Amino acid sequence: MTVSLADVEAARPVVAPHVHRTPLLTSRSLSGRIGTPAYLKAENLQRTGSFKPRGAVNAVAGLSKEARAKGIVTMSAGNAAAAIAYAASAVGVPVTVAMPETAPRMKIDATRGYGAEVVFARDVTALRALVGELQERSGAHFLHPYDDDAMIAGHGTLALEVLDELPDADVIVAGVGGGGLIAGLAVGATRRPGVRVVGVEPEGAAAMRRALDAGRPVPLDTVRTVADGLAAPIAGTRPLDIVRRLVEDVVLVPDEVILEGLRFLAARAKLVAEPAGAAAVGALLAGRVRVGPGERVVAIVSGGNVDPSRFAELLRA
Repeated sequence: MTVSLADVEAARPVVAPHVHRTPLLTSRSLSGRIGTPAYLKAENLQRTGSFKPRGAVNAVAGLSKEARAKGIVTMSAGNAAAAIAYAASAVGVPVTVAMPETAPRMKIDATRGYGAEVVFARDVTALRALVGELQERSGAHFLHPYDDDAMIAGHGTLALEVLDELPDADVIVAGVGGGGLIAGLAVGATRRPGVRVVGVEPEGAAAMRRALDAGRPVPLDTVRTVADGLAAPIAGTRPLDIVRRLVEDVVLVPDEVILEGLRFLAARAKLVAEPAGAAAVGALLAGRVRVGPGERVVAIVSGGNVDPSRFAELLRA
């Protein structure tokens, strides 16, 4: 693999000064529903509202002087855009982000708020072509939001935090978009042999599941899901390699299951999560993730970037 546990451990001191150590919360309600001890890793409380600054800070810190001088171009439906803009602003590197026209206004505003220039593609499937045009015009360095070794290693610090606080964790469940988070978690979780890592994808954006079934990344023709944070148009090559080796399964859930997770987090855990951040909890509630009696299960809650009016609509959906 291109990312090792040593890489994740090396990323930790790079990332730590720039991110929060988010709480690992017990959840009696979730434990009761799934019949085994359950915990919530509240990455919705992370800087920029998601786990993504972990990888972004590590990746930007590792760029050469030449790459920094050229600036960065990247693509994202929202959370990665803000995270990369946040990381680049700390070292004064200009960033241009290609975002879909359908990206939530809150995420667009946040990305601009961290100093990035935003340009738009018609949808997520057109982002890579737009990035190519931007690179050709400016010569900027392309920082992939999830198919990048330094990104994956930085995201893996999340698993180290979980195991610091719950060294006997048995199962870690997380939402999957392009695969950067689940890959980092899987590598970081090797610190405790035997931990099972399970990914959760929307049925309408099953990029990683499709890649696993095909044996290679396959572009999605359409992406339709309420969880825009998991709406990657294609799985990353590096994440796919790691997922095939270290992740027990990637399960698919309909949007209704994701929204049930969102409502549960709001009502029982008092946590505001966007749909992408609620996918893991929704899958556990729906019995889509296999858990054994007495196993200690950790659901990653990330992110929390949802407009208040939109959140109210989702609660009623």
